Amino acid sequence: MYNPFTEDAAIGDPEDAQLVCQANDGDRSALEKLILRHQAWIYNIAVRMVFEPYDAEEVTQEVLIKVVTRLSTFRGDSQFRTWLYRIAVNHVLSMKRRGGEKAILTFSTYAEAINGTPDLDLPDSKSVPVEVPLLVEETKVACTTGMLLCLDRRQRLIFTLGEIFGVSDALGSEVLEMTTANFRQRLSRARRDLHQFMNQQCGLVNANNPCRCPRKTKGFIDAGHVDPNNLLFATSHLQRIGDVAQGTAREIDDIAERSFFAIYRDHPFLELAEQSRWLRRILDLPEVRATLELG
Repeated sequence: MYNPFTEDAAIGDPEDAQLVCQANDGDRSALEKLILRHQAWIYNIAVRMVFEPYDAEEVTQEVLIKVVTRLSTFRGDSQFRTWLYRIAVNHVLSMKRRGGEKAILTFSTYAEAINGTPDLDLPDSKSVPVEVPLLVEETKVACTTGMLLCLDRRQRLIFTLGEIFGVSDALGSEVLEMTTANFRQRLSRARRDLHQFMNQQCGLVNANNPCRCPRKTKGFIDAGHVDPNNLLFATSHLQRIGDVAQGTAREIDDIAERSFFAIYRDHPFLELAEQSRWLRRILDLPEVRATLELG
């Protein structure tokens, strides 16, 4: 899969540039190819901003409409990926609260919620429609993704880019329009806050903590946080972020911190269902067609 955040991509992507030119000339196929190269990355950023995949789809659509309808204004003064992800970043920082953001969380309230979830035996495999290990994985990903909501929006976005996707300080600061020193400082603060919480709370990071995903799975199901009939994150065939983001991983000296970040890079890299059809619905919107005069 194409990764827009590698150092090689920093040199400039001739395929992006060619597709932009063709799309601006009314080539619908080129526009579809261009957007499909970036669509899943925008979606995976959105998931970590709003938690619910349905809401993330909505956010992704809003970003892509902005990108498509403004494409003719791209003059090549910066790289296309920088231009596109600035639009995405500005959108997610200024959009209305939705999904998991509606309930304002702090690390304190999140700890209370986890500790208030009873430790129970795993459900009987005959009583659920999917394999029990998938339910445990869903619990783990849902819980650790929910922890991100305890960071403020900018921290969450910087952590997602800098640690989960391994974006360099140079690119992160360019996209967020801040100095590299400021990007590093904010990333360090987000890492510290999240690691401190998980080190005190999560058995995945600190073996002395009593919280274990298998012991919380049934409680998450009973509370409605995990729906065995509609898994949001865990399937048996998705790629991992660490696989698709190869070449962008940061060097982390501290072994304990390395295991902490590995939890997030082991999260699934989510794909939109029926991506091409979903994109074509966007391209068929009257405001999009009128702007681009697509053929």
